[in-house]
Amino acid sequence: MRQPERSPAESYYWPVIWAVTLHVLIFAMLFVSFAFTPELPPARPVVQATLYQLQSQSQATTQTNQKIAGEAQKTAAPQFEVEQLEQKKAEDQKIAAAKAAEQKKAEEARKAEAAKKAEAEKKAAEQKRQAEIAKKKAADEAAKKKAAEDAKKKAEEEAKKKAAAEAAKKKAAEDAKKKADAEAAQRKAVEDKKAAALAELLSDSVQRQQALAETHGDKVAGSLDDLIVRLVSEQWRRPPSARNGMSVEVLIEMLPDGTITNASVTRSSGDGPFDSSAVQAVRNVGRIAEMQQLDRATFDRLYRQRRAVFKPEDLGL
Repeated sequence: MRQPERSPAESYYWPVIWAVTLHVLIFAMLFVSFAFTPELPPARPVVQATLYQLQSQSQATTQTNQKIAGEAQKTAAPQFEVEQLEQKKAEDQKIAAAKAAEQKKAEEARKAEAAKKAEAEKKAAEQKRQAEIAKKKAADEAAKKKAAEDAKKKAEEEAKKKAAAEAAKKKAAEDAKKKADAEAAQRKAVEDKKAAALAELLSDSVQRQQALAETHGDKVAGSLDDLIVRLVSEQWRRPPSARNGMSVEVLIEMLPDGTITNASVTRSSGDGPFDSSAVQAVRNVGRIAEMQQLDRATFDRLYRQRRAVFKPEDLGL
């Protein structure tokens, strides 16, 4: 069991008590010895002896005191050393305890600093994670917004395209109707012009029309002339130089089977391309098989060589 620590004053207390007690006893013994010593007549030798004796006794007392003090010192020395060792041990223990406390405190401070640092790092990591989450969320929101805008824009473009397609379809239908109406009007105009051309073709020889009518009737002659005009009109291609008011007379030469052997200009319009287009249209007809309906005499008289007048407005092609 550990003894309680003693102060330096307590360490010297008992040795001092013992030394004082011994000195008191010595002085008491000396007092008693002086008290019982007989009185002697004064004499120098005796006085000297007495003084010597006293001196001797004083020396003995001193030696005794020294011996007692030495014994006391010898007795107190081990105890003092023990006390010194215990005090040193106690001081060492205090120092060790203080060092341990300082080390513990330093360790606790280090742990606290490490914990604080770890907490700060954790907090920073959490803040970074939250920032990344917020950034990702913002990016997702931006992507969704952009996707919605793109979808809306695409829908608007599709609606515009659809509307444009509907408009184009409607316009195409209107254009087709207009074109059909124009073609119908053009066909009617062509028919009207063909009729006018037929009238013009037949008006140059009333006598031949009368002869044809007397021989075969108006129906046959009118049908052949109308056929010639229609076939030539279908083959004619209007040249850029053709103008209303022009007219060219073409001589058509045929065989009895209706084959056209030649076509030539007998009266020019004054425009070469228009004249050539009329001649080429006649030649492109090639053969009129319906001419075989006529007898040879009628054919030779009316259609072996047939003159026809062509005008741009009459042909209408």
